[in-house]
Amino acid sequence: VALFASAAELLAFAFPDAPTCLLLDVRLRGQSGLDLQTRLSQMDIQIPIIFMTGYGDIPMTVAAMKAGAEDFLAKPFREQDLLDAVAAALQKDRDRRHGMRKLDELRANYQSLTPREAEVMRMAVTGLLNKQIAGELGISEVTVKIHRGQAMRKMKARTFAELVLMAQQLGICDAALSPCSLPRSARGV
Repeated sequence: VALFASAAELLAFAFPDAPTCLLLDVRLRGQSGLDLQTRLSQMDIQIPIIFMTGYGDIPMTVAAMKAGAEDFLAKPFREQDLLDAVAAALQKDRDRRHGMRKLDELRANYQSLTPREAEVMRMAVTGLLNKQIAGELGISEVTVKIHRGQAMRKMKARTFAELVLMAQQLGICDAALSPCSLPRSARGV
């Protein structure tokens, strides 16, 4: 637990690389808690925020929640309500951190692909057949299969469907499997 006397003190704090949440009063010296929430967002500090206030109203609550607040507690509140809100916020941050680590690992795996393996992967996940990829790239079908197999191995994909999901997470292809970054001839257009 770390306590801060002001928003400036909080903004100068080096947040730990661990699940974290912020208990924030709406009324602060200098600026409002809502302004601080906006500032943290602008600084790309992603931390679940639980607001507390004795002076809250519905528009204020709506504004805080729309801006991403995890919870909004009106004073006086029960200790258990605060403990439950903190537990939920910490779990949310734990899940976010886990997801970021998985995405970083996925990006590292993708970066390990050769340019040709990445090209074959991008074309394959859009639904093109090995034969179509070979024709577009001017290589043999066997070579396409080798590059595709290497991409699967390096990406640690057990199935082709898993590779497609990885491509979606990387932004290589959208969820509708629409062709992405392919020449018009490769899309059959």
